[in-house]
Amino acid sequence: MVAPILKGSEIPMSSATTIIIQQGKLLDFIDGTTQREETPEEYVRQEIAKSLVREYGYAKKDVAVEFTLALGSRKPRADLVVFPPDMPHTQQAARIIVECKAQSVKATDRTAGVGQLQSYLSSSPNAIFGMWTNGLERYCFRKVTRAGSISFEEVPDIPAFGQEEEDAERPHFDQLKPASSDALLFAFRRCHNYIAGNQGLQKPEAFWELLKLIFCKIHDERGSDEVEFYASSRERNGGVNGPLKVKSRIDKLFAAVKSEYPTIFKKEEMVELTPVVLAYIVSQLQMYSLLESDIDVKGRAYEEIVGANLRGDRGEFFTPRNVCRMAVEMLSPEEGQLVLDPACGTGGFLITSMIHVIDKIRASERKKWKDDARADKAIQTRASRYAETHIVGIDLNPHLVKAAKMNMVMNNDGSGGLFQGNSLTSPASWSDDLRRQNLLGAVDLLFTKAPSGNKASN
Repeated sequence: MVAPILKGSEIPMSSATTIIIQQGKLLDFIDGTTQREETPEEYVRQEIAKSLVREYGYAKKDVAVEFTLALGSRKPRADLVVFPPDMPHTQQAARIIVECKAQSVKATDRTAGVGQLQSYLSSSPNAIFGMWTNGLERYCFRKVTRAGSISFEEVPDIPAFGQEEEDAERPHFDQLKPASSDALLFAFRRCHNYIAGNQGLQKPEAFWELLKLIFCKIHDERGSDEVEFYASSRERNGGVNGPLKVKSRIDKLFAAVKSEYPTIFKKEEMVELTPVVLAYIVSQLQMYSLLESDIDVKGRAYEEIVGANLRGDRGEFFTPRNVCRMAVEMLSPEEGQLVLDPACGTGGFLITSMIHVIDKIRASERKKWKDDARADKAIQTRASRYAETHIVGIDLNPHLVKAAKMNMVMNNDGSGGLFQGNSLTSPASWSDDLRRQNLLGAVDLLFTKAPSGNKASN
C-alpha cells in the first residue's frame, strides 16, 4: 500500500525510496517523480490524470504528460495524450488527447479553448477522441473524417480502456466508473452552473433540479435492467427530437423516484429543465456509478453544492468528513445501537456511522458464508434493517432535512429516520412522526455539531 505524500514532509514510498515534495510543487501522478509547479491548471491536469488511470482504466505507461506535437512550424505540448497499449509514444500513434486549463480559461477562448484541442486532434491522424476541461466545464469530442474533411461531434465521454467507440454512446452498468478524487465535485459544479446559466433559474432553484437528476441516476443504478440515464451525442445534437427522447426516459425515472420517496418529492413535482439542458446534465453524470463511488468523494462533492445553496444565516456549517470519521471511529457504533444527531445538517455523522456499521456487517457475513451471493443477500438485509431503524437525525431547517435524505439515499438509504424539528424544545412540540421514535432514554450514541454563529441559538 502506497502512503500518501504530504507537501513539505518526508514520506517513505517504499523500503528504498524517499521523496521530498518541495513547497509550491505537485508530484506528477503519471511518472511519480517529476515535481511540477502548483498552479490552478496543474491541479486540474493532475486530477484528470488520476481519472484516466483510476476511472478509465488506462495504464500509466500509456499516458504521456506534456507531449510535444508538430503543427506546421509550431511544436505545442498537449497536456495528456493516451496511446494504445505498448505502442511507441509518437504523434502518429496518439489515440486520445486531453487539454486541461485553469478555471479562469473559458471553452470559447480563441487560443486556449476547445479550438486548441481540436487543432491538436486534426494534426494527429489516429487521434479519435479528445477532452477539454477547466475543472468546471468539460467537453468531449470525437473526430469524424468524411471525404477528406474533418469535423467534430460532441460526445458524452471518451472511451474507457477496451471500450468500443459505439459503447461510449450508451454506457452499460458494468462500464460505469466510481468517481475518484474531485471528479464528482467538478461534475456537480459544471451541472449546477450550466443549469443556472442556461435555464434562467436562480442558483438554489438550479440546485433542486440537479438533485432530482441525482435521484434519477441512483434509481437507475438500483432498479433498471439496462442504463436509462444517458444521452447519446446523436440525441444531444439531434435538433428537437433527440433531447425529447432523453427527457422521456428521465421523466419515467423521476415518476418512479416520486413513488418510492413520497416524503421527499411531492406527487405533482416535475423535472423543470428544458430538454436541451436536461440532455447536457445527463451526459455529464452518466459515466459515473454514484452508488459505488467512495463515501468521502460523494460527501465532499454533495456537501459543497448543498452548502453553497442552503447554508442560511443561522450559523450552519457542515462538519468536515475527516472529523465525522474520527468521531465515529472513536465511538465505533454497533449494529444494535441507536445513533442520533439532533442537528444533523446534511447527515455527515449519520452517514459515516451507517457505513461504519455496514462494514462490520459485511465482514461478519463474509466470514459466515462461502457463497458470495448468499453473503450479499444477508448483508443487504441486515444493512437495510439497520439503516431504517437505528439511524435518526433531526434538523430545524426543512431544506437541510430534505437534502440529508437525498444524501442518505445516495449512500445506502436510512432516509426514513430523518425529521424536521427543533431538538432544543420539548418533545411535546415535535411532529407526530418524530415523537413516535420514542428517543428519550433510547439513544445509545449521539454525534452532533450544533449550529454556531452570531445569530445561532445554542
